[in-house]
Amino acid sequence: MVEVLEELGLPDLTSEQTEEVCKLAEETARRYVLSKVASKRIEKFNIAVEAEGTNPVTLRIDIDIALSPLLKGFDAQKLVDDAIKEAFKSAEACLREFKCHSKK
Repeated sequence: MVEVLEELGLPDLTSEQTEEVCKLAEETARRYVLSKVASKRIEKFNIAVEAEGTNPVTLRIDIDIALSPLLKGFDAQKLVDDAIKEAFKSAEACLREFKCHSKK
């Protein structure tokens, strides 16, 4: 899923800030998934977060997950979609923090 975060009125991001946003988004998505499914019920779990540009920032988050056959009725796609939404929320909050700090 891709989201362009341009309406925040951000200054150009440094490479360190871009890396921090990506890391936070990945950690948020990982925590979200693991809060809903025990790690022993996950057979494959990969998260990729990429940022392009410095202003606007285009953030891409991909989650590849395979759950245990024991979780037949579990909606893996909804889990992925919700984890991505949470990751975008945390990335946006982080970017807003950068905006606040740049005004000081």
